[in-house]
Amino acid sequence: MILNIISILFFTAILYFSSSPLVFYLLNGLSICLILLGLFFFLGTSIGVIRFPDFYTRMHAAGKGDTLSSILILFGIALFVLNTGTLSIGLVLVCIKILLIINFIFIGSPTATHAIMDAGYGTEVKHWTNDSEGIKKKK
Repeated sequence: MILNIISILFFTAILYFSSSPLVFYLLNGLSICLILLGLFFFLGTSIGVIRFPDFYTRMHAAGKGDTLSSILILFGIALFVLNTGTLSIGLVLVCIKILLIINFIFIGSPTATHAIMDAGYGTEVKHWTNDSEGIKKKK
């Protein structure tokens, strides 16, 4: 969490002490790239949830991809908010609040995924194997 706040304060200092429009364009480009990369990982997560064969591999794809893509999108949004308008303490506080949300997702999403997978294991959800029932063998 401290690293997140330090990174936002670093970008704030860059914006405050730089009057070059190049810095604004670079931060805009970085925020757009982060958001697009997060959307790409969301696409991979949704494909993984649809394509993987059993409960455990689907939960793995959902847990890892959801956490990473949410963090990338929210960090891109924080940089975009910081880069829009005039720099004020209100914008910095909004960015810090977004970073707090990132920290809660970083802690909560893997924990929830583990709890769901543990509940599946406790109810004896079958693991996938090549010779599982319901899987048609090619002749």
